[in-house]
Amino acid sequence: MHVLLDKLAKARNRHLLLVDTLSLTASSLGLLAVIKDESPLNHPMLTLSTIIGQQDLFPVLLLVGVSLLLFHFRGVYRVYWRYARLDDLMRLAQLVPMVMAAQLVVLTLYNQVMAGQATGNPLLEGRFALLNGLIACCLMISTRLMLPWLDRQTQDLPPVNQGQRALVIGAGSAGTALVLAMQKNPRLGFYPVAFLDDDAEKHGLEICGIPVLGDRSYLAQVIRGSEIQRVVIAMPVASGQVIRELAHECTRLGVRTTSLPGVAELLSSNRRLDTSLREVQIEDLLRREPISTDTEQVFHLLRGKRILITGAGGSIGSELCRQILQCQPAAIMILGKGENSVFEIQQELLQLEKEQLIATLNPRERIQTFIADIRNIDRLDLAFQTIQPNIIFHAAAHKHVPLMEHHSPEAISSNIQGTWNLLKMAERYDVGHLVMISTDKAVRPTSVMGATKRVAEMLVLHTAKRLNKPYAVVRFGNVLGSRGSVIPTFKKQIARGGPITITHPEVNRFFMTIPEAVQLVLQAAVIGKGGEVMMLKMGAAVKIVDLAKDLIRLSGYEVDKEIPIVFTGLRPGEKLYEELFLPGEHYDPTEHEKILIARNASASLPKDLLLTVEALCRAARENDVITIQSRLQQLVLGYKPEKILEKADRRISA
Repeated sequence: MHVLLDKLAKARNRHLLLVDTLSLTASSLGLLAVIKDESPLNHPMLTLSTIIGQQDLFPVLLLVGVSLLLFHFRGVYRVYWRYARLDDLMRLAQLVPMVMAAQLVVLTLYNQVMAGQATGNPLLEGRFALLNGLIACCLMISTRLMLPWLDRQTQDLPPVNQGQRALVIGAGSAGTALVLAMQKNPRLGFYPVAFLDDDAEKHGLEICGIPVLGDRSYLAQVIRGSEIQRVVIAMPVASGQVIRELAHECTRLGVRTTSLPGVAELLSSNRRLDTSLREVQIEDLLRREPISTDTEQVFHLLRGKRILITGAGGSIGSELCRQILQCQPAAIMILGKGENSVFEIQQELLQLEKEQLIATLNPRERIQTFIADIRNIDRLDLAFQTIQPNIIFHAAAHKHVPLMEHHSPEAISSNIQGTWNLLKMAERYDVGHLVMISTDKAVRPTSVMGATKRVAEMLVLHTAKRLNKPYAVVRFGNVLGSRGSVIPTFKKQIARGGPITITHPEVNRFFMTIPEAVQLVLQAAVIGKGGEVMMLKMGAAVKIVDLAKDLIRLSGYEVDKEIPIVFTGLRPGEKLYEELFLPGEHYDPTEHEKILIARNASASLPKDLLLTVEALCRAARENDVITIQSRLQQLVLGYKPEKILEKADRRISA
């Protein structure tokens, strides 16, 4: 019996076609018997030949054939019914009037053809067509509703009431989908026992057989009363403040917390909800309202284009690759100097193509890699020859503030010379769009890194103005989860037992998640007309010390008692707070609420920009730190280095 159930559960659509043929034929014959009042209940000795006259057989088969053709053309046999959704069942239900109408038309035509030959035949009556069409669709829906049940019966799964007793916060679509996944797959290790939701209309109701016991204020009561072992936060659009409050309360009550990521991360990862569950992370506590992007415009810009991404192995570059791939470009070139990171993102993109079935070409032709340093213009030229890019996203840069203070020639050669090389190639190969990723540290910089990024901005704006091309700059703040961000450092310090080191108690920064930042970069690429600096609105600045305290609590420790925080003093080039706008820059709103644009950004460019940049690059090649600092001060408004190195340190060994 178990083997038979297993075979039925795994039935393919050709098997369902056979089942439908038999069931529809049987239903037609049964209905015919009822209409003739020749049911076996009334006539126990009734035989099949008694019910069906020779004149009945052909129209019955004709009606069955018409119904099956209609189901086929409406896509019923393209659905994998073991994992059917309500939408798929609704598609079947919508077929009821169509099947009725089709059978009525067929019988009417048959009646006209057979007029005078088969009078009194119940098959020729309209009521037969209406009832038979309804019964046919009900049978179709019933057989398909059985498949998930059969699938559940044949799986070697633990009982559904085993696993951690879970309280799901959020009874919306995400929470409902999660509970269904938990019930369907006990291997997830959760046994959902209750919902909490702020929608009062849901209170007292059951969803998927699970009661909604109240709103978030009932958290402690439900955890204690229902012996909850795990709280699952299923609110992808909830603010960071809400997640923080829930996580802190659960920590106080001694219950572990699991959460779905925010909307941006869910869209970026393309993973199912049940595989996206994870421990609450610091990114969740900084979550903002979901960013609304015009995906159609972004898709239109990128589809069918050849796209070059520099720094593609880095945090921002790799996320650009992921999101751009979904827009069906003709080709993506992953350009970077670190072969390991380039290889990793290449393999990830190849796997994404395989999973999403979005490849229209050989994946290795669409996803190209190129190991190169943008400071090497000859290698860069070869990369451009290879892909002939239509669009460039420039994410390659040195970004570490303290290190670049001590290695300014490297900052110049990478951030300035590399960007200049890229712009020269963009001009030579007539690239249509270019977007440079910049930073809020380029605004009134106190660091070498910030000053070099500001000069790189100037080069992009100068080239856009000279060529009249839609080349633009996008500025944003710190990116959570990126290499070099404070979060990995704090996690390592916590793992060692502390202390967490912070430079100053008042240091604050603007933060975005990587998917958020990249969504807005792509939107800015659509908005940019040429020569603009665009600023991503990042909400309120966050104190680093508050971030550290949140991370300590999320790790299950008490602040100061178990993990102390130590202040070490500001480092060279570091500011207490970052600024968003340069003096004289006038930012206007754009069609996107999260993006501002400086329309006068090109007006303040120095006349001797290229000559000074050439002198800077020459000083970098010669490791002349004093000249580098003086030239940066000459070019960048407000740049005042912490100190001028002594003459003995003027030359830095290569």
